[in-house]
Amino acid sequence: MTKRVALPMYDVHPPTTDALWAALRPLLINHGVTAECVFVRPSPLPEHWRDDDLLLSQTCGYPLTTQLPDVQTVGCFHYSAPGCEGPFYRSFLVARAGDKGKTLADFQDRTAVCNAIDSHSGYNVLRKMVSQLGSPSRFFRDVTFSGGHRESLQALQQKQADITAIDCVTFALLQRYQPALLAGLTLIEETPLAPGLPLITSRDTPADILSALRAALQQLVSEPALHATCAAALIQGFSPIGRDDYEVMLQWQREAAVAGVDAL
Repeated sequence: MTKRVALPMYDVHPPTTDALWAALRPLLINHGVTAECVFVRPSPLPEHWRDDDLLLSQTCGYPLTTQLPDVQTVGCFHYSAPGCEGPFYRSFLVARAGDKGKTLADFQDRTAVCNAIDSHSGYNVLRKMVSQLGSPSRFFRDVTFSGGHRESLQALQQKQADITAIDCVTFALLQRYQPALLAGLTLIEETPLAPGLPLITSRDTPADILSALRAALQQLVSEPALHATCAAALIQGFSPIGRDDYEVMLQWQREAAVAGVDAL
């Protein structure tokens, strides 16, 4: 049976992602993953993440905790992007460089743009930040949804919105591969750290294959010959962290609700 593999969350520069898969596939075989695998660029993502034939993919910690109760966590890459620490990452609050607003508090009654309501880096953490300001529950005048971090940045550039929260790894990859998307924009605040984007596998993946996935990923980030391939994707390590590590995202959701910010 064909198994599916994807690395959809940081596919900013497709040749880099393709090279990462080309490096990983022989390592999987060496560790006993002999199933036929096909590398895909899936859409829509929720259906892909729930696929019983999923061997390996990457999701966001917020949908992991709210929508994907059955998938198994494989672990998490460590990224070298500014804002990351080991398996943890954060978001950057971004606005136009010429805007008079210099902190989140300055953007009350302005327009925010988020990539998706089920995103931790673009929505859940921004809600947490707003809840800490002690402001009315309706902090922004309007909140729009763009469908992706890149689209949120374009909305700022086109003055369709005033502020957004961007995953720091995405931000760094765009700086390297698509810097035009950051032209005229500036970072105004950083959010707290949270566990990075989890690598997942199907609920049907046997324990021995799960162990093989972890061993192959650890070798991927450890082999000197593969350092350049990983570095191109800003990857510098791997940890086999589990589902419980992502409970902090639900905790932040609950804390925001207690503060009166159920939604942005």
